[in-house]
Amino acid sequence: MLVGVCGGQVVSSDLPDWHVVLLLISAMLGVLPRRAARQIASQVRGYAKLAVCVVFVALPPFLFALGMAHWTMNGGLPEDAMLVAVVGTSLVAAAYLRRRPALMFAVHLATWLAITISFSSIAGWGALCLALIVSTLVSKEQWEEQLRDQQEVEANERAQTRARDILADYEETGQGWFWEIDRRAQLTYVSPPVAEVLGLDPGALIGQPLIRLFDMDQSGDESERSLQFHLSARSAFSELDMRAATDEEVRWWSVSGRPIYDQFDNYVGFRGSGTDLTERRRSQEHASRLAHYDSLTGLANRFQMSQSLEKILGSPQLHHRDCAVMLLDLDRFKHVNDTLGHPAGDALLMQVAQRLERAVGAHGQVGRLGGDEFEVIIPHSMARDHLGALAAEIIYSLSQPYSIDGQRVVIGASVGVAISPADGTTSEALIRNADLALYAAKDGGRGRYHFYADDLHAEAEERSQLEEDLRDAISNGELQLYYQPVVNLASETIAGFEALLRWNHKTKGWISPAKFVPIAEDTGLITQVGEWALRQACADVASWPEYVRVAVNVSPLQFSNPQLPAMVTNAIASAGISPEQLELEITESVFLSDDEGTDSMFAALKRIGVRLALDDFGTGYSSLGYLKKAPFDKIKIDQSFVRGATEQGSRNGVIIASIASLAHALGMDTTAEGVETMDELDLVRLHGCSHVQGFIYAKPLSPQEATERLASGLQAIARGPRSARAPRQKMLRKVVLDHQGQFYNGTVRNISATGAMIEGLWNVPVGTVFALHLSRDHTIRCTTRWCEEDRMGVEFEYPLKRDSAGRLQAAQGAPPVPVDSGDARGSD
Repeated sequence: MLVGVCGGQVVSSDLPDWHVVLLLISAMLGVLPRRAARQIASQVRGYAKLAVCVVFVALPPFLFALGMAHWTMNGGLPEDAMLVAVVGTSLVAAAYLRRRPALMFAVHLATWLAITISFSSIAGWGALCLALIVSTLVSKEQWEEQLRDQQEVEANERAQTRARDILADYEETGQGWFWEIDRRAQLTYVSPPVAEVLGLDPGALIGQPLIRLFDMDQSGDESERSLQFHLSARSAFSELDMRAATDEEVRWWSVSGRPIYDQFDNYVGFRGSGTDLTERRRSQEHASRLAHYDSLTGLANRFQMSQSLEKILGSPQLHHRDCAVMLLDLDRFKHVNDTLGHPAGDALLMQVAQRLERAVGAHGQVGRLGGDEFEVIIPHSMARDHLGALAAEIIYSLSQPYSIDGQRVVIGASVGVAISPADGTTSEALIRNADLALYAAKDGGRGRYHFYADDLHAEAEERSQLEEDLRDAISNGELQLYYQPVVNLASETIAGFEALLRWNHKTKGWISPAKFVPIAEDTGLITQVGEWALRQACADVASWPEYVRVAVNVSPLQFSNPQLPAMVTNAIASAGISPEQLELEITESVFLSDDEGTDSMFAALKRIGVRLALDDFGTGYSSLGYLKKAPFDKIKIDQSFVRGATEQGSRNGVIIASIASLAHALGMDTTAEGVETMDELDLVRLHGCSHVQGFIYAKPLSPQEATERLASGLQAIARGPRSARAPRQKMLRKVVLDHQGQFYNGTVRNISATGAMIEGLWNVPVGTVFALHLSRDHTIRCTTRWCEEDRMGVEFEYPLKRDSAGRLQAAQGAPPVPVDSGDARGSD
């Protein structure tokens, strides 16, 4: 407007009138506050907004055009100059209001309306109408186009807003996050939740390297190399597992990314995302733990232990393959499960696992194979004596009393040991041989350890065959009962008999109960055998005098059977005997559970009227507390206390005296078992035992012999040597005998500190001297004292020494290497 006025003044011959000047100044002043007018218009609606538009948009051009027209009409301004000024101003306004068709139309209408009014010509009014129509159409088209553009813009804005909201919500859930780095691998954006996880402000991470988000040491070498490679190679990557750089909670992220380029195909950085893997990793770790570790004890399971052993034995370096395997089996654990229940058994297994880990410590790895079986792998070479000491420590630790739900429980453990490479170079061979050693330890009396030896394979085959034959013997009725007299010391008369199980094998002859009874207990056949023995003993005692009793052993498995009272009642009724004629011998192991079931079983048996005897007293694992409530009529002193009681320095006599005094105070009888010499008889008589059972009076008799013995009278006469030989222990050990350079294979059947019984050489003359190889490290001279067929008794040149556990040291090493059959010759 100002330019138009100035231009008009240049070409004008006269100055405009004062009213023209007033119109032009008003027009120019009207457009100056356009920004304030725009702000006011945005805040009001309806007529107020229309009034603002009229005053500040339509009125200024109307006044300007009106002023310029009057200036022209007064003759001061050429008409063409006026048109240029008005048209130019309209064009500027149109350009300024190009995005507002309605306002642009109002400007044009106001401008040309002022011109038309000023000149008041029919042509002008016609042109104005035509221009109005055209402007209306054009404005309408522009309005529609602008409306479409605005709708598109709003749609784009809504889409962008929606995308931002969705991404923000996604980030806030913690399920995923986003990142962006520049060409120098420095962060230009990272989701706020990531900063919160790292304990930092989001702004503090901008400009930091991308790896600042991760703990590269814990993420693993593969993840670190992959991330660095992709960033350097500018290649896309997906689902890299990275450990978050957190100090407290362990978090894992799966990170993906792709390179980004500008419009000129220049590399500008990376953009990517991340998701939280923490819970999935935990689930995977849990699943992996279930696959490799025992869920109850937390120890490695069978699969994990097998893998560990395979890894050791597959080591590229031979000296790294040296290792040892220990297999452990808990003694009397099944009884705890049967009496206290499986929850108590599980609690016991957890305590066993803890003790086992403490005992083994850093020496090796501990695992549970299942049930009550455990395994220890020593992943390095260890001397045999050190392995023995570790096995002894394990047995001692596991044999200490446990507290389960407020009840005292005692179990034991047996250990079998195999060493690589001496006992096998494969995991299968080592496990098999350790298992054989474990069986040997259990056969040797449990609660001990045993190293693998080559002869154990033959023993295992023999045991398996014996188990099969025992099943046939039970089915075919081959088992028998023999009866050993129990003598009353005061009157030296027979007070009763103890029923003893015997088996006359159809091809092997008499088999010792020490061999087949443990097999019956391990296989569960003892229940069937025990019921048969109970019925047979009652049937046999029915033909004897009424004042003679019969004692029958009851296994812990039988005792835990709720049907035992009914079995006893039926056996007594079937035989037609008095309940007092039957005496049930029960071992201390039935008190391991110390629960209400034990008390109720005792009460039920006493209601029947049978007598109860506590067998093998002092050799079990319970306390004396049960004697206060268990209704025993007799205590039987185990023969281990009688053996050696007369030797100088032995404390067994004091123990026997204490037991006899305790039984007398409780109103119970006492029977000393295994009395074989006159010295032992005098000792137990002196210490107050009321009854005696042993070879000093009689060996076990068949039912017919027992009946004949009773028919000849009840008087019993002691017959036997004055003193005993050194105490012997049963053993099955391969040895080699050297006689003047001739070598022979033999088997030790029992041994003491002063001699042994050896099987395998026929008809050896008494007085023959041998060099006896008891182990690979120990040889001793011995002299033959007697020989019967293929068995002979030898006396050692000097007594063998015992270790702190009472075992013969010379018999603890590995057996000697057997001689070839072609080189072994028997004596004529």
